[in-house]
Amino acid sequence: MLSVLKDGTYRRLFAAQVVALLGTGLLTVALGLLAFDLAGSDAGAVLGTALLIKMLAYVGFAPVVNALVAKLPKKPVLIGADLVRAAMAVCLPFITEAWQIYVVIFLLQSASATFTPAFQSLIPTVLKDERDYTRALSLSRLAYDMEALVSPAAAALLLTVLSYNNLFLGTVAGFLFSALMVVITALPRVEALTGPAMSIWHRTTLGARIFWRNSRLRSLLALNLVVAAPTALVLVNTVVYVRDVLGRPDTDLALALACFGIGSMLVAVFAPRVLERFGDRAVMLTGAVVIPVALGGATAAMFLAPPGTGWWLLLGLWFVLGAGNSTILTPSARLLRDASTDATRPYVFTAQFSLSHACYIVAYPLAGWAGAAAGLGWAALLLTILAILGSAGAFLSWPGRIRGAEAREEETVEQPAEPTAARR
Repeated sequence: MLSVLKDGTYRRLFAAQVVALLGTGLLTVALGLLAFDLAGSDAGAVLGTALLIKMLAYVGFAPVVNALVAKLPKKPVLIGADLVRAAMAVCLPFITEAWQIYVVIFLLQSASATFTPAFQSLIPTVLKDERDYTRALSLSRLAYDMEALVSPAAAALLLTVLSYNNLFLGTVAGFLFSALMVVITALPRVEALTGPAMSIWHRTTLGARIFWRNSRLRSLLALNLVVAAPTALVLVNTVVYVRDVLGRPDTDLALALACFGIGSMLVAVFAPRVLERFGDRAVMLTGAVVIPVALGGATAAMFLAPPGTGWWLLLGLWFVLGAGNSTILTPSARLLRDASTDATRPYVFTAQFSLSHACYIVAYPLAGWAGAAAGLGWAALLLTILAILGSAGAFLSWPGRIRGAEAREEETVEQPAEPTAARR
């Protein structure tokens, strides 16, 4: 897998991704402590609002900003987004009111909504070979999972010698390092779509239209729901289940979350070989079966297990849920690459970025509000139903064989007046 790092361009871009992720992890810890300083016992409400603003920026802002910057060269767009993120992180230590957090988080996450899809859509252009691209996707999945494990530990270590406000400086450094890596990297030139039909509205909705025309991408839309369900259950309700139901210490909370991440990482390590042998459909739809079954097991445990029991079952189920998520998330970008050209790729990746986060807007409140109002078992049951609906949609949208007429329709992607260089 590491052989893909021999490519100098990708190596620098991957380094930028990893360091920026670590900075974002420090931001998450420091933001929670800042919210507690400002709001005390109401810190959860502040953080919940900040997360909602983050998701709204991802869902509503990403397609619009991508349409606005679509004709600009990639390098200044990426550098500008990183500098805006760094500037917003600099502001965080000086915040004195909760509403200021909301403004800064909106601007910071809007910059992330600009950076991330543009960055992701650039990698297939850098790595043309399918095997190299698959290895890069596995590395990227590992980077995200490692960040979830390493950043809290690094933050805890730094907090022994520094105040939490200094953690924001780590976030600033991560974004500035990312910008520096982009500055010193020669990025491939990507021609933009042009023509009288390419209005702002047309560019804003182009990715969603390509999704709807392609059966594999319609299946991916449904799979986004499948992924959102266990993610919401784990991130929102693990703390309540471990501390209140099982009565275990804070260190066991970290262990439960680590099992989810380890399951995802294990699948990511073996993904290149498995995908080469079985293909995208078999691997991703396997995840669409595993996740509802594991969620059903979690639901049964929460309803039926006596209080204080079920710790080892929880760890096993969280491991399986993490592995199931990774079977869907790791290869998903291969579908995006295959359904687009160099010129349309930013629109397709932006659509996936926006639509996948829209699923979290449904799943997160479902996990939190249902868990608080009716109990963890009912929250898990509702999320299981959500995953089953997503799985059914994925299987129905992605047939084993695509008939000729449908295949020709999928190949006819909307590309008005596309430049000759981009078609080649």
